[in-house]
Formats: sequence, structure tokens, C-alpha cells
Amino acid sequence: MVLERVKLSTIAHGRSGDKGDMVNIALIAHRKEWMQFLVDCITPEWLAEMFADMVTGHIEVHPVPGVGGINCLLHGALQGGGTIALRKDAQGKMMGQVLLQADIEIDGKLARKLKVPLG
Repeated sequence: MVLERVKLSTIAHGRSGDKGDMVNIALIAHRKEWMQFLVDCITPEWLAEMFADMVTGHIEVHPVPGVGGINCLLHGALQGGGTIALRKDAQGKMMGQVLLQADIEIDGKLARKLKVPLG
């Protein structure tokens, strides 16, 4: 398999926000058939690496096939909650945008077949 590197925003859009001390990040593929790239690439382990300096709890990733996306829950991400956190992004709004700018590696052959715009 030949891997192609793309920005996550090439295949998905997203939104994030706070739920107490947890950040919820929803990522939705631009086309439903691209959802599998999200499932393959956005894992709890990958998210833990991306936010190693911010998340102290466990991380969950749940597929949402009806909308062609995934829902990510990052526990212990807001220093106790948005109303008491001392950091600049107390509600976790920027975390989804950070992910969208991250590079992911996807199967190049499948990406071309599904018409993913590659570099």
C-alpha cells in the first residue's frame, strides 16, 4: 500500500466544544464514502499523541455512520472544566481546528479511486 499524506481538512470538517472537563470533537467526512479514512486514521492513540500536553484522561472515538463521521471524546482535557480552566482555550473550541490542520496518511490507491484531492 502506498500512503499519501493529506491535511485532515482535505477529507473532513469538524467542530469541537466543552462538556464539563471533556472536549467533544465531531469530524464529518466531506463525502460519506471518505468516512473510512477517518475511522482508520483518527484513533484514541493518535489523538493522545496529538494532545499529549493537554489531555489527562482517556480518549474515546465512536463512528457515526449516519452522517459519515466520527465523534471523539477527550476526558480530562479542560483543567476541571471551562468555567475554572486558566488556559486560553477553556472551552476546547480550537482543538477541532488543530486536528483539521494535522497531516494524516491515507491509502493512495483508494484515495484516487474515491476522488480525494491529493497534493
